[in-house]
Amino acid sequence: MPTLSGKFETRRKAEMAVERLVQEHEIDRKHVQIQPEGTENSVGDEAAGSDATSGDPSPLARGDAALEGGIVVTVDVQDEKITKVRKAFKEFDAQSGGKA
Repeated sequence: MPTLSGKFETRRKAEMAVERLVQEHEIDRKHVQIQPEGTENSVGDEAAGSDATSGDPSPLARGDAALEGGIVVTVDVQDEKITKVRKAFKEFDAQSGGKA
């Protein structure tokens, strides 16, 4: 079974890609891994979600987000779903689509 990997700037984008794969393309969640790019805990390269400023009334952006590198999603995928995985990675701006 081939393995594909994609690096995302935020945990939110990584999680959205995983949800697309699991819910719409029926890839078994046990074949998907999400982990920080490096050895430190990370929410990605960019602040997003509750770490970023939003519209009023909102608390200020947090300055303590663990921005220690990207989030890597790795998928063990059946040959017939490789294109779907690559499209999901691209849809959520993965920096690399990995290789089969």
